Amino acid sequence: MEKITQFLREAYSEMKKVSWPSREQTIQYTTVVIVISISVAAFLGILDYMFGSFIKDVIIK
Repeated sequence: MEKITQFLREAYSEMKKVSWPSREQTIQYTTVVIVISISVAAFLGILDYMFGSFIKDVIIK
């Protein structure tokens, strides 16, 4: 039990040393991740549609 308590104390002291981003930075980073994720999904969706159309029109006919 003593080791668990020591671990928690050390973890708490280490967490105090962390440089946390501000609220504005967190919102900006989250926005960037969402925009990039949507962009990549749209790009892959367009490629999937194009390849699907190619296969349907050229290969299957």
